[in-house]
Amino acid sequence: MNRIRCLLLVALLPLLARAAPPNVVIILADDLGWADTTLYGHTKFYQTPNLERLAKRGMTFTRAYSSSPLCSPTRSAILTGLSPARTGLTAPNCHLPQVVLKATPGTKNAPAGTKAIQPASVTRLKTEYRTLAETLKDAGYATGHFGKWHLGPAPYSPLQHGFEVDLPHWPGPGPAGSYLAPWKFKDFDHDPGEPRQHIEDRMAREAVTFMEQHQDRPFFLNYWMFSVHAPFEAKKALIEKHRARVNPADPQRSPTYAAMVESMDDAVGTLLDALDRLGIADRTIVVFTSDNGGNMYNEVDGTTPTSNAPLRGGKATMYEGGTRVPCVVAWPGITAPASRSDALIQSEDFYPTLLAGLMLEAAPAQRFDGISILPALKGGALGRDAVFQYFPHNPAVPDWLPAAVSVHRGDWKLIRIFHGGEKTAHRHLLFNLRDDLGERNNLAAQKPQLVSELDALIETFLAGTNAVVPIPNPAFDPAKYRPGEEGKQQPKKKPQPKAAASRVDPGNF
Repeated sequence: MNRIRCLLLVALLPLLARAAPPNVVIILADDLGWADTTLYGHTKFYQTPNLERLAKRGMTFTRAYSSSPLCSPTRSAILTGLSPARTGLTAPNCHLPQVVLKATPGTKNAPAGTKAIQPASVTRLKTEYRTLAETLKDAGYATGHFGKWHLGPAPYSPLQHGFEVDLPHWPGPGPAGSYLAPWKFKDFDHDPGEPRQHIEDRMAREAVTFMEQHQDRPFFLNYWMFSVHAPFEAKKALIEKHRARVNPADPQRSPTYAAMVESMDDAVGTLLDALDRLGIADRTIVVFTSDNGGNMYNEVDGTTPTSNAPLRGGKATMYEGGTRVPCVVAWPGITAPASRSDALIQSEDFYPTLLAGLMLEAAPAQRFDGISILPALKGGALGRDAVFQYFPHNPAVPDWLPAAVSVHRGDWKLIRIFHGGEKTAHRHLLFNLRDDLGERNNLAAQKPQLVSELDALIETFLAGTNAVVPIPNPAFDPAKYRPGEEGKQQPKKKPQPKAAASRVDPGNF
């Protein structure tokens, strides 16, 4: 009898293993544009074989959007499932010393040539928001955060937001000093014998150690890369490799940036290798995406870091190049291998999706601005009306847009420029992305009824999230206004002082 029981137990072990909750791995790249990988066929210069390897295991989304064209707001949305419009965390100022926990309307006069005054952003992710890490930790998951945070130092660090491990425990907007060791982290440096170690090599190794330590229980690994954010530097051998491949006619022609993309992809490969080696790939959910679009506005190797073509604009703009991002989800048993979806998804969706797929309950009174995208992951249609991006700031970038909010519904996209019209009325840009992916043909004047419909959705969204919105500038001087210049190539402006929490300098974030 005992022998029969043992045989039954052995036979049931695989079923019991499959019944265990799956692990969750979220890999978030920093400033990686939609056209910066080989997933969508827009580059011949960058090399991302490990992202292609991940895509073969799951579903690639062609219309995935970040919550914001800059990083911290998107990071907060992934962790809370809430729009930056609701949290008030709308600018990447979380490394600044000022602690601002509530967004407020702008109180300082804007320049006389500006029609709207932007609000003051929150500078910390408040601990009152229940994060994905806290939910999974309460469900028995080991939780670890590795890499960039940029949502505030202690008492607003990962350790106060549900993570049991946080390396390198760094609140800054980028790697401390350099991608290549030695670094300037307080208690974290390169491995012995690797004095010029790349930060992603070290962080991926730490992440693998975390997986090894917790391979026998469910874990949540939050790997938020420093790559491919400034400063622009990489391994010398990789730079020289890509220098030999440069085509001067290709808008993507920075060998340094290509080397950074390769190191980022190598880190993804390190994690996938570990999942395979540990035999846990078939019970691990992997999500890969980026916090915003590619950086087109700095300079490296005598050119821009990258190009988001065929999209318009880039990081810090409300055009597609600022918010459309790469995204792959590999969920064993849910996503079909090598599948693709054109469902409209955004950063806020990952938290409610994981709860639905893992059959976990939200906390009482907990709300989400995102939705579960499980139907899309299973290959079906996604029943949603629209997605929104809220960015009420006025960054100094060449593809300049004043403070704005956007809505995507079907093939249509509407950008509302706050108080950008006559007599403090809003101004609108309307694009059909199916016919005009590069957003060159503003159809707002030809389709006023559609503008009205989409703007009503925006109004409902702003009211529903209690967003603190830009206000008209009482000091506006029409003589100093340059109308119609939204999106035109403006000369680069000098970075503004960092004293005011509402100011945004994308070159530093």
